[in-house]
Amino acid sequence: MAKQFPALSDAHRDFIARQHMFFTATATTDSRVNISPREIGALRVVDAQTVLYLDRTGSGMETAAHLRADGRMTIMLCSFAGPPQIMRLYGQGTALSHGTAAFDSAIAAHFDAPLPLGTRQIVRLAIDLVQTSCGYGVPLFDYQGERQAMENWHDNKGEEGIRDWWDKENRESIDGLPTGFPAL
Repeated sequence: MAKQFPALSDAHRDFIARQHMFFTATATTDSRVNISPREIGALRVVDAQTVLYLDRTGSGMETAAHLRADGRMTIMLCSFAGPPQIMRLYGQGTALSHGTAAFDSAIAAHFDAPLPLGTRQIVRLAIDLVQTSCGYGVPLFDYQGERQAMENWHDNKGEEGIRDWWDKENRESIDGLPTGFPAL
């Protein structure tokens, strides 16, 4: 039932636009597999072979470490309402760190200012395969809205507290891999 495509079509873009969340998955040959849920408002389709997402400060920074060491990444979207479907975007990911020219360029081209507090990087996925499948096993859920917990955490930390967090908590993955996050 799976179908494979070399790039995103207009129908794929429409499917993405109807979702409320996506998942990212990364790993290296010697690390734990990291899977993270993300809110769809952070995702931007740049073109048929490229997506970006805004990554905000959280408990760890596994994705950046894995992309630096290996580069493989999968983004998965599931239809929790409406017709069932799963879409996976496979490819090579790159972390564009806060304060770099690549980050600034991606922000200017694809995201509105001002940036949400806690924005630490943009992740770019160069897609080499799009795969859709039936999604029959995905349950139906009702979307109630976004949680405010992340906003509250960022607001309580403030810009200086977030920068301290980056320095203390975002330099290495849980497996000890460097994230490549720039010195502040």
